[in-house]
Amino acid sequence: MSIIKDLEWRGAINQQTDAEGLEKLTEKKSIKLYCGVDPTGDSMHIGHLIPFMILKRFQLAGHQPIVVIGGATGSIGDPSGRSSERTLQTMDVVKENARKLTHQMTSIFNKEGEHQFEIVNNYEWLSELSLLDFLRDYGKHFNVNVMLAKDIVASRLDTGISFTEFTYQILQSIDFHYLYKNMDVQLQVGGADQWGNITAGLDFIRRMEGPEAEAYGLTIPLMTKADGSKFGKSAGNAIWLDPEQTTPYEFYQFWINQQDDDVVKFLKYFTFLDREEIIAIGKEVEENPHLRAGQKRLAEEITRFVHGEEALQDAQQISEALFTGDVSQLSMRQIEQGFQNMPQFKASSKPANLPIWLVDTGIVDSRRQAREFVSNGAISINGHKISDIDYEITKEDAIGDKYFIVRRGKKNYYLVTLTD
Repeated sequence: MSIIKDLEWRGAINQQTDAEGLEKLTEKKSIKLYCGVDPTGDSMHIGHLIPFMILKRFQLAGHQPIVVIGGATGSIGDPSGRSSERTLQTMDVVKENARKLTHQMTSIFNKEGEHQFEIVNNYEWLSELSLLDFLRDYGKHFNVNVMLAKDIVASRLDTGISFTEFTYQILQSIDFHYLYKNMDVQLQVGGADQWGNITAGLDFIRRMEGPEAEAYGLTIPLMTKADGSKFGKSAGNAIWLDPEQTTPYEFYQFWINQQDDDVVKFLKYFTFLDREEIIAIGKEVEENPHLRAGQKRLAEEITRFVHGEEALQDAQQISEALFTGDVSQLSMRQIEQGFQNMPQFKASSKPANLPIWLVDTGIVDSRRQAREFVSNGAISINGHKISDIDYEITKEDAIGDKYFIVRRGKKNYYLVTLTD
């Protein structure tokens, strides 16, 4: 199956500028293609990841992806999908964000044994333009009426758009032309909201290089869930690729918790499993939804892809430990990751009666209630159920002489850290 046919089967194509021409080109030879990301933040989230998954599929099919970090365009701000002006960042912040995004992209594309890829920063060529060069050599080729008609601009006319953001599509067009002429890039990939920018770039290439210039554009659909809600957030928070912002355990759990109605769609988008395997998993989800086989495989594949095998194993071990209550074998690293967003308390390392200790830490409101919890077998410390109300808890009970994992009932977990 050709790369284009595979993308169509996965539902990963929204629009193409020349579907037949692009399919013929990709079947005839290995091509170079690109997608850009602006360093407006210090990490991508999973919504940003979708077009780069397309680049990765092209890479696995023998083509060469080029990632453009928008060190220049990121200092301006893309008006796409926004109802108001973006707050401009300092160049120092933009440069630091670019450094972090470069690291993330390298981990995604630079895997052993895979076809080469390249990362470039558009600050390299856009920063060399003078104002007069920009106006004479580039601005002259862009018709304001055409620019105003683009969805990316038209959607902002009622609320207003600055000249700065208005010129963004010119800068992105310069990028496409530069990559086409200097690096033989023939395809730009982007989100659905980038269609106007991509087609502007293609028009500019043909103005500069002639109407026969062979260049193409492809966009991906806007990702939504089966219920119509926006994809990519959990409890109102974005799911980041940076493990410091979203731990691999939280990342894994996000995918585990997807609905049955979405899981096959997400397997097509976010994994590199072949058609036959995805169909088989879909059948299993339909026949035995309680096993959550699709969610488990989805979480496994995408967590391994983004964070690596070790992080995946940590996430799986934390998940299993919290489900069974057997937390005693968790490492210090796994505890810190798995309990990062759970209720946390501090306690002295001095020996103390367990019911009193539960009240002093703040886990239980009263001693009477604490004694009832303990005597009824509702309290576990580091995976061990304790029903003796006279039990004395000591530093020796702590994992690594530092942590107590307290479980109250079946689902309530608390992390207690010793302060001395």
